[in-house]
Amino acid sequence: MNDRADQIVRIARSWIGTPYRHQAAVKQAGCDCLGLVRGVYAEFYGREAETPPPYSPDWAEAQKRETMIEAAARHLEPVAFADMAPGDVLIFRLRPGFVAKHAAILASCDTMIHAVEGAPVCEVSLSNWWRRRLAAVFRFPNPSNY
Repeated sequence: MNDRADQIVRIARSWIGTPYRHQAAVKQAGCDCLGLVRGVYAEFYGREAETPPPYSPDWAEAQKRETMIEAAARHLEPVAFADMAPGDVLIFRLRPGFVAKHAAILASCDTMIHAVEGAPVCEVSLSNWWRRRLAAVFRFPNPSNY
């Protein structure tokens, strides 16, 4: 890993144990999957990328837009699946034919850190189940270029 990736993974791991809270992005107080990525971004760059509008748990189904992928593309660099590396943001389509609505941060070649309803932020296996649902991969831009 490079220094940037090491730092991002270290920051993401510091969120482990944060309780799940829909729409939140506060380390050790609460976050959802988007809040985790927002929080890591804010800590890494020293500022928020953007503040998302309020969203319901079923926002993706209601909008039928790739809102999460569109937002990631505004602030992060797209990466080919074959080139994903620790520190990258993974976005998942949980069901075929539905929009992508779950995000995680790749911690190692085989693990990711994410927030999921009913559990605190945790590092879990990037199993085949998750890999089959991968919709997009993004990388935090180098701070000196950003």
